[in-house]
Amino acid sequence: MDVIFPIIIILSIVLYVYYKVAILRTKDRLTQAYFNSKSRICLGSFVLFFGVNSYWLFQDKVTLFISIVFVILGGMQLIRGLKETKHYRNEWKKLNTEH
Repeated sequence: MDVIFPIIIILSIVLYVYYKVAILRTKDRLTQAYFNSKSRICLGSFVLFFGVNSYWLFQDKVTLFISIVFVILGGMQLIRGLKETKHYRNEWKKLNTEH
């Protein structure tokens, strides 16, 4: 269990950077918005799992309160990113099936 959270944290921050760079490489606004929503998912999972991992390592009251804030903020980013990704994926399908 001690290895799973750091792997998820590192993977999510790497994917966050990947999607942010991918935004700069594309010119299509819809693709940029889609990549931005994917990067929001990665950022949310990074913050959420960082909060969980912090509490797992340093189980005291101060860390608990900070971890709760991280989990809430990370969860909000994650949920918003999932909703935006679904929306932009549907928009992309609409545009590409009409041709």
